[in-house]
Amino acid sequence: MELFSRRRALELTALGFGRVALAHLLAETGAAAPPVYNDLRNRSGHFPARAKAVIQLVQNGGPSQMDLFDPKPMLAKYAGKPHPDGVEIHQPGNKNTLLPSPFSFRKYGQCGMDISEALPRQAEIADKLCFIRSMHTEHNNHLEGLNMLLTCKIFPGRPVMGSWIAYALGTENQNLPAYVVLRDPTGYTVGGKQLWANGYLPALYQGVEFNMSGSPVHHLQPSEPLPPGAQRNSLEYLRKLNALHRDQRPGETELDSRIQNYELAARMQVEAMDVLSLKQESDAVKKLYGIDDPVSGQYGLRCLMARRLVEAGVRFVQVTTRPGQPWDHHSDIRKGLPVISQETDQGAAALVQDLEQRGLLDSTVVMWAGEFGRLPTTQNAEGRDHNRNAFTLWFAGGGFKPGLIYGETDDFGYKSVVDRVSVPDMIATVLHQLGLDHRKVQYAHGGRLETPADVTVTGARVVGDLVSNEVQAA
Repeated sequence: MELFSRRRALELTALGFGRVALAHLLAETGAAAPPVYNDLRNRSGHFPARAKAVIQLVQNGGPSQMDLFDPKPMLAKYAGKPHPDGVEIHQPGNKNTLLPSPFSFRKYGQCGMDISEALPRQAEIADKLCFIRSMHTEHNNHLEGLNMLLTCKIFPGRPVMGSWIAYALGTENQNLPAYVVLRDPTGYTVGGKQLWANGYLPALYQGVEFNMSGSPVHHLQPSEPLPPGAQRNSLEYLRKLNALHRDQRPGETELDSRIQNYELAARMQVEAMDVLSLKQESDAVKKLYGIDDPVSGQYGLRCLMARRLVEAGVRFVQVTTRPGQPWDHHSDIRKGLPVISQETDQGAAALVQDLEQRGLLDSTVVMWAGEFGRLPTTQNAEGRDHNRNAFTLWFAGGGFKPGLIYGETDDFGYKSVVDRVSVPDMIATVLHQLGLDHRKVQYAHGGRLETPADVTVTGARVVGDLVSNEVQAA
């Protein structure tokens, strides 16, 4: 019989109410109380970090693993025949007949990674990427899947990964936010601002949207020019009023965050404009990202801005696709998938190459991931439905092993079967590379100590095989 601690027994019995009582007693005595932050000062982790920043490339819609990174010859062999065990149906139009990929694959790099013709630029950097083919998640709806990918739970209300990291580590540049979001200027993806929400953490740690043209931050500059010193005096007066209001309402973290956000906005007026200016970028760099290309230019620009932000000391940068869920191909995947691939492929590959050329890749984690994968069977007219049981993502830099192909799916690509990696495992591993023990990043909320990977429920683990020998898995 496996032994476990008294604290673990309290967690597992009586619906966990024993653990709630224990947390209350510990809080009353001051024992085991986690530190509480409400500032952006640069902080150290729990152990030496391999990386200091993260760029998260969120691929909304659910990229198809068997059409991009995980070829399955059995789909061609048994094309048109039923899946032998059946699949989990999510939406109408599914026929449970196996659909081969319409895209050709080749092996790239010394690692021999199979990548489809839909991603030629990422194929060129295969040896710089760490592929996880055995990801799985918990829900087949887009918003729930995105919540899971970013917060470790399918429901809203929890902080996203970027907010946890900003909370734990602050930022190296006090004139810029710790967490910046670069979205398409034409609108929001599915989920909108929920994808960079701070949840119950102080509002200071939510993602700050930067614009790709004009003023980089909403309402950063006054609509009409003010006399010298006028805005500074106004901000100082507002700070005093907010401080007075805060002192009368202890525990209201949003008031503290509001005061600090006004201060940050004043400092950003100069720094943010400089960071997002392309004047210092060479023509070669602009060409690398394809920012003059009418198809790939907008996404490439956001990837270039992400590099400039981490170079300036920003801790976490999130880059999203165009509005909606552009990787969502319920019909005619042959026609639809190349459209979003062409929009995003060059920018993602250029980001990794540019970071490496500047000596930043070793200290920056780049993450490319959607919320789930696709089914191996046909939906509607040669499309694929959502699949929570298997998907592929990749990492680059930050101590993740380059040229690694980790995990396997079954013969049809339906389920992850070898070296399975859960979303909580993935989040725990990213935090580890930043010098954070995901079990010790804690915030008291609702009578319990919350953690980024919700370790008391999920049993999240650091996947040590994904990271280099220079970093020992916790």
